[in-house]
Amino acid sequence: MIKDEIQSLKNKLFNEFEIKDLEKLKYYLEIEVLRLARGIFICQKKYVLDHLAETGMLDSKPSETPMIVNHGLQIIEGGEAANREQYQKLVGKLIYLSHTRPDIVYALGIVSRFMYQP
Repeated sequence: MIKDEIQSLKNKLFNEFEIKDLEKLKYYLEIEVLRLARGIFICQKKYVLDHLAETGMLDSKPSETPMIVNHGLQIIEGGEAANREQYQKLVGKLIYLSHTRPDIVYALGIVSRFMYQP
C-alpha cells in the first residue's frame, strides 16, 4: 500500500516536472547517507577531507574540544589582518559542516564574530 502511494507520487512528479528516479539516496549536497540496520545516518567525511586537503591541514590531529570556553579572542587594532575572502569562505564551509557536527557550533559562533574583520 505504501509502495503504491510512493509510486503514485512519483508518477505525478514525473508528469509535472522533468525528473528521474535515482532510487535510494546515497550522497546529496556533500552529505553522505548511510542506511544500516540500526537506522539512517548522515556524515560529511568526504567534505571534511576535501577541505582539510584544500587548506593544507590533512595531517592535523583531531581535538575532542575544538575551542576552550572563555577563549579570549579579540580584534587587535593595528594587528596583521587575515585574508578576508579566504576567512569568510572557510567559515562558510564550517557553517555547512555544522549540520552534521553540532560539536563545532560553539567554536564556529566565536570565529563568526570576526567575519568582517578577520
